[in-house]
This record gives sequence, structure tokens and C-alpha cells, in this order.
Amino acid sequence: MTLEAIKEAVVHLSEAEREQFAYWFEELAEEEWDKQIERDSAPGGRGAHLVDKIDREIDRAR
Repeated sequence: MTLEAIKEAVVHLSEAEREQFAYWFEELAEEEWDKQIERDSAPGGRGAHLVDKIDREIDRAR
């Protein structure tokens, strides 16, 4: 299915269906964001150095 076909299908949804679709799509985006954060903060990830820095600061504060 193409993006254009999806857009065309969405246009023909009822208002209630579009609201349900919008809610579902937002949930999907949030799940993808969470997965990206997990990947970035995992050892070797792009943000792992920030997690390490925060851990060191917490350890110093104890």
C-alpha cells in the first residue's frame, strides 16, 4: 500500500474513525520514541555516555 493510498483511505474515514486512527498513530509514535531512547541509552548507544555521566553524578551525591 502506498502513502497516497493510505492518505486517501484516511480522508474517507468518519470523524470517530479518524479520532481512533489519530490516537492509534500517536501511540505508535510514542512506542517508537521509547524504543529509540532505549537504543540510544543502552551500552554503546549514542546517549550511553550521558547515562554514564548521570550515574557518576548520582554516585557522588550519595
